[in-house]
Amino acid sequence: MSELAKPKTVSEITRYISYVLTQDPVLQDIWVVGEASNVKQVSSGHWYFTIKDKDAQLRCVMWRSTAQRQTITPKEGGAFELFGKIAVYAPQGDYQLMVEYIRPVGVGDLYQQFERLKAKLASEGLFDADRKRTYPPYPHTIGVVTSATGAAFQDVLNVLSKRFPLAHVILSPTLVQGDEAPPQIVRAIERLNDHTQADVILLCRGGGSIEDLWAFNDERVARAVADSRIPIVTGVGHETDFTIVDFVSDERAPTPSAGAERITPDIEVMHETVADYDALLHSSMDDLLAEKRKSLEQLQRRLQMASPTVAIRNQQQRLDNMELRAEKAMTNRLTLLKERLIAKNANLLALNPDAILARGYAIIIKSADGTRITSELDAKAGDGITIRLKDGELVARVEDKETHGRYKRTLF
Repeated sequence: MSELAKPKTVSEITRYISYVLTQDPVLQDIWVVGEASNVKQVSSGHWYFTIKDKDAQLRCVMWRSTAQRQTITPKEGGAFELFGKIAVYAPQGDYQLMVEYIRPVGVGDLYQQFERLKAKLASEGLFDADRKRTYPPYPHTIGVVTSATGAAFQDVLNVLSKRFPLAHVILSPTLVQGDEAPPQIVRAIERLNDHTQADVILLCRGGGSIEDLWAFNDERVARAVADSRIPIVTGVGHETDFTIVDFVSDERAPTPSAGAERITPDIEVMHETVADYDALLHSSMDDLLAEKRKSLEQLQRRLQMASPTVAIRNQQQRLDNMELRAEKAMTNRLTLLKERLIAKNANLLALNPDAILARGYAIIIKSADGTRITSELDAKAGDGITIRLKDGELVARVEDKETHGRYKRTLF
């Protein structure tokens, strides 16, 4: 069996078809026009849809990285021109268009103008991040550039009245569509810069086709946004709509209502925050007061301990104690001295001759010289003596002496 006649597997056939398609330069660099259907964006960010006409249809896929570079995304029933290359999805055996660029049918020239102006302004640095300015978190005055009769302004007022009714809103009215719109938008921005003290400007309009939004792709409007001394937030069209002013402005919001939300705080959240801070403040104050009260008590105790009054009182008490101890010691000393005096007095009384005489004893002295006779040896026979008794004296003379035992007895 020849090589050509040998059966091929499905995978081999699919790989060969894929090879043939990738080798065809027409299919690898092709524009396709048709109506989008079955449009679906999956959670990964990739887009899957079908492009069709009355006789045929072609599956399409646009990867997330590609979709992020586009100014529009496919919409159900919309007519689009798609640029890309044909490839085979082997698991299902389908061929499909790998989309690299998408634009609405009939606006190819507008998109070319858009891309040229975008590249020009980018080269001048008007899109640079370091040019972006911040606006106050709590704006006092908000300038709005939009149509006075459009739904966008009413949407903005509704959001502001609920989120931050404290802000003062100044409308600088302008057309937002048509040939006269760009110069009017420029003048509306200049009015707010020249005659108001607005903290931030919201440049907005509702959704529409690319032609409806084209005023916001005008170079004059873009440069007016760049030249504004007041920060500008844009909210033009819907989330999928991108205009030149979105790149030049200080911040882009997907819609007018979202723009109003971006530039204002939520007053309900503010109330909750204030309540939280109030509770935290009270708690902190209570803790601080308790801490300070404790410190004060400690200082008072230390002051009391270091106070001269306390020292004086302590010294006074010490003196009182010393006085009490001195009084006690003096009392004890006096008592002891009294007892000693009584004892000595008793001794003196015991030694008092009168006391001795009162007990029946007598004192004998020589009459001649008054010397006391205490022994028989102190007198001799013939000496005159005086005998002193308790109640008087007797005068006598020694007649003889007699010794009793070792003593001699003297006779009178």
